[in-house]
Amino acid sequence: MQMELVKDWRLHALVLLIVLLTEWVGTYEIGVGPGVILFLPMFYAIIIGLILYFTPLVKKASAKNAEPFIVLGVTLLIAKIGVIIGPDIGTIIEAGPALVLQELGNLATVFIALPVAVLLGFKRESIGMTHSIAREPNVGLIIDKYSFNSPEGRGVMAIYIFGTVFGAVFFGLLSGLLATITPLNVLSFAMASGVGSGSMMTAASGSLIAAFPDLENQIAAYAGASNLLSLSTGMYLSIFVGLPLTEKLYRLMQRRRGDDAAQTKGE
Repeated sequence: MQMELVKDWRLHALVLLIVLLTEWVGTYEIGVGPGVILFLPMFYAIIIGLILYFTPLVKKASAKNAEPFIVLGVTLLIAKIGVIIGPDIGTIIEAGPALVLQELGNLATVFIALPVAVLLGFKRESIGMTHSIAREPNVGLIIDKYSFNSPEGRGVMAIYIFGTVFGAVFFGLLSGLLATITPLNVLSFAMASGVGSGSMMTAASGSLIAAFPDLENQIAAYAGASNLLSLSTGMYLSIFVGLPLTEKLYRLMQRRRGDDAAQTKGE
């Protein structure tokens, strides 16, 4: 790591102030029927950091210097999860096929988001946008297959940026609400937290732990194992299933739209 990153005292001071402020505010709960929406310190930190980015307090150089520390933070998080997974490895193995097959849930983006994107008027951008949740491995897949400047490349980058900014917020709010409002086992939501993104997994599992503190170790173990499986198997699922399926459905929907348009014009 270059010394200028360490010497950027303004960046470190600003981050420390954000951490102290958000930890002082703590967790805030809003009841929604029988469920609860949890606002965690991580949620406040993301919002405050986003707002400060557009102010003179944060220079572009400092924002650039912050990027390597994100990787460092996620690395420490993964190390902590590894320590937690160890003692609960027996429980994780007992989950069996459920933990392995949970990766198929990521295909929901194809069946749900692709029709919406096509209806909104997106063309081949929708393939990059909806074949997955568009994390780093998926960005690499699309850019390698279609190139960065292709419509598919622009689509996957748009969702990658959107997910980076709002993904953790969305996952953090939704997981806590669904886990408290539905009769499903909280560990199923822990498995669903591992979508292949460290920040999204942290936000989602953090909300679950805040709602069910007695199950902290189990939630962290299931979420961490699920995230590891998503990172290791998610790419193959995208290559052999997700992307070909998205291409096929896109062609079918475009053909159907073309037939409907021609029929309407004939009438």
